[in-house]
Parts: sequence; structure tokens; C-alpha cells
Amino acid sequence: MTDTAPHGHAPSLSDVQSEERRVEERSAVFRKELGLTDLVLTQIVFVVGTVWVGTAAKLGNDQLFFWLLAIATFYLPLAAVVIQLNRLMPLEGGLYQWAKLGFNDFVGFMVAWDLWVFAILVMSSIGLTVVTNLSYALGPGAHWIASNRPFITAFSIGLVGTLVLVSTRGLGIGKWVHNAGGVLLSLTFLTLILLPFASVFAGTLPSFHPLVFTIPALSGDHAGQLLQDINIFSKLALGALTGFEYVAILAGECRTPARNIGRSVIISAPIIALMFIFGTASVLAFVRPADVDLIGPIAQVLTRGFGRFGVVAGGVVSLVIVALIGRLVALMSIYLTANARLPMVAGWDDLLPAWFTRLHPRYKTPVNSIVMVGATALAFGLLGISGVGMQEANQLLDNAAGIFYASTYVVLFAIPLFAASRIGLRAPLWLRAASASGAIVSLIYIALTIVPIVEVGSRVAFAAKLIGVAVVLNLAGVALFVAGRRRQRAAAGRA
Repeated sequence: MTDTAPHGHAPSLSDVQSEERRVEERSAVFRKELGLTDLVLTQIVFVVGTVWVGTAAKLGNDQLFFWLLAIATFYLPLAAVVIQLNRLMPLEGGLYQWAKLGFNDFVGFMVAWDLWVFAILVMSSIGLTVVTNLSYALGPGAHWIASNRPFITAFSIGLVGTLVLVSTRGLGIGKWVHNAGGVLLSLTFLTLILLPFASVFAGTLPSFHPLVFTIPALSGDHAGQLLQDINIFSKLALGALTGFEYVAILAGECRTPARNIGRSVIISAPIIALMFIFGTASVLAFVRPADVDLIGPIAQVLTRGFGRFGVVAGGVVSLVIVALIGRLVALMSIYLTANARLPMVAGWDDLLPAWFTRLHPRYKTPVNSIVMVGATALAFGLLGISGVGMQEANQLLDNAAGIFYASTYVVLFAIPLFAASRIGLRAPLWLRAASASGAIVSLIYIALTIVPIVEVGSRVAFAAKLIGVAVVLNLAGVALFVAGRRRQRAAAGRA
């Protein structure tokens, strides 16, 4: 808070209310483009990752147990906390504002920084990922494009440039990109889920029992496998079942955000859970756990399933890949749109230069911030395909991105636990218990990422490098905050 809460000191309830009014006034200029249907489809696109049904299938018949465990200990707590905080503070910037108002400027800024870095790292691979998928969709004759650096570079520049233009134009167009991605993803999963039932009906699959429930062995003889299962469980929770809070970043551009964002979570949460559970069961209907393709599990299953009907497998795979590319482009558009709002709201607080807050004169979008986010993601992506020893760095950055994201969840769940009275939030016992559960799962994920239980060359070296990357990038965020603090004082002096 620019004028009310010095760094290190928590704001009072009156300070919070005053800051909320200031943010709402700032947001009044935005076009309110997102309705309930848009928000539901955006939630589905953002939360439902296509690889997770393959990851969960590695658990075999234990998959339902671990999905339900992840849903109970993380997914439902996340939904509950996001609904409560958004209902109380439906503000542009979402978690940045919640953390700032719940704790102080520093915590809010570092949450925004970690979210920003996480999204940049995710976005940086879009060009290479789309080109790789296109090479499979177009057939053997196009496989050369996946390893052709000039083509990947040109394609990446064109794709990111297009997304920047769409984001600059605003959610009036962007929401249709997101909605199309949500529809394509939903149809893909619907096909995946119905395929085993159709196969049983046609007699090409002996039987299908999607809700087989088994409890993993807890004896000492299975300790190693149990630890591996816990690792996968944490990945399901913090990988597959995350993202409800991200849409709240765009609260100032939603119609009746206090109601509709929460309703979108309530509507999409059971749909997403069923997509994951039944999607994983469909994978196991056609593929043994040891044979699951972790990169393209959906294409693998549809190829095998439709192949039994005599359908040309290549055509099926191509259609699936095209649909998933559409979802990927929609996902990256959401990342770019939301991620550009974080520097903007930090600029409102004078923690970043006012350059980030400048809006397009016609479309009222933070055009400078959008261009900066797109250019940064593109730069990271081009470094990743430069072939100058970046592979290990990319792996470290990918793991660090997960830690950054999990860290923001620790703060999110800490708000009902430690800052409820400060922001006027009613935090009954069930909400505090849910928050504690979500925070613990987030910490487990961080621990298992830093100290991997999968095979690496040296666990100590891997952990040291990963911690080093996380520390260096967070120190960069601290340096930006210190510079921003000076900017705040200068702005206060001028006032």
C-alpha cells in the first residue's frame, strides 16, 4: 500500500478498505468483458493439463485414491480460499492484492514476482512446443520442422507477436481465444472418456471399470514405492489441480467479479475433477502403467482405441494434436494477459515505474506491460533453442518455476490462517483447517522438488543448483522491491 502500510508493517482494516477503494477506482476504466461462461471455460483451459492423466496412470489402480486425496487436501481447500478471498476483495491483481492487503507491500510484491517468473518460464517454451506438436500433426514429411532452429525462431516470433496483438486488443477478442481452447479441450476429454464405454459396447474391449478404488500398501516392504507415490501425489496437487486463483488477477475486467469468479470455481471444479479421474481411467483401459506415454498420453490412448474400430490412427492423432495445440495457444494467451497485469498493479503502487501502468488509448489494456512480458518470454524461449548448453539450465528453471508457484500458494493459504481479522475475513475452523492442509501439501511439493526422489546424477548437486536458481531469482525480486520502495518515498514526497 503506497501511503498506508510501510514495509514490514501490516495494514489495519481501515487501511485495507481505503486501498480497496483506490484499486476499484483504478479498475473502473477497464472494459468488463468476462462473464460467467467465459470464466468457466477459462478455468477449464487453465487448470486441465493434458499430461496429468498420464502421470496419474503411472499409479495404476491406486490412481483414484491419490486423485481423491489431492482433491480433498489441496483442490477443495484452494477453491474454498479463492472463493472467500475473491468475494471479500474482487480486485484487479488477485493474489498480489490479497497478499499485500493481508500482510504488507513486500509480501505482495514477492508473490507477484514469483507468479510473474513462473508464468514467463512456462510461456517461454510455447514456440518449440507448438512446432513439435505440429510436426506430428502434419505427418512424417513435416518432422524436420521440430529440429529446424530458423523455422522455430521465426514461428516463435510470429506466434508470440500474434498473442501480444490479441492481448493488446483486449479480452473482447482474447476471451474468444480462451473459450475456443476450452471447447476444444472439453471435446478432446469427452472423446477420451467415452472411448472405453464405446469399446465395451462394440466388443473391442472386454470390460471397463473406471472407478476402481484401491488403497496403496503401507508396509515397510513398500516404503520406496509409497515415497514415489507421495511424490506423484504432490505433483497431481500442485501440477494438475492448480490455477483457480489465476483468473482472479483479471477481476477488474470481469462482470460482477465478486459473484462470478466464485461461481466459475464452483461450476468448473467438479467438471475438472471428473475430467481428470475418468480421463486417467481411460488411459488405464488401453495402456499398462509401465507403457504410458507421459508426453502424449491422450494421443496414445485415442490411437489405440480408435485403431480397434479400424479407424485410421494417424488421422485421429492429427485431429487430437490440433485440438490440443488450440488449447495450448489459449493457455498461453491467458498467461500473457494475466501476467501483464501484475507489473501494472505494482506500478499503481509505485513499486515499478509508471511506464507499466500506461493503457492503450483505445482498448484500455496495459500495452507496455504486455509487450514487455511477450518480449521476455520470447527471449527465454529463443535462448532455450540456441543449442549453447541450455538444456540443464532449462531443467533447473522448470523445477524452480514449480517452487515459485508453490511458494505463492503457501502465502495464499497463510492469509486465512494469519491475516483474516486484518482484512475483515471470517475464517471459521473449517476454512482454517482447509488452509492448513493446502499449505502443508504446498510445502511437501517444494521439499520433494528440492530433494528429488527420482534418479538424478547427484541429489546434492541438483538441490544446490535448484536452490541457487531460486535464491538468485528471488534476490532479483528483492532488488526490484528496494528500488520500488525508493520510488514510493519519492512519490510520497512529491505529494
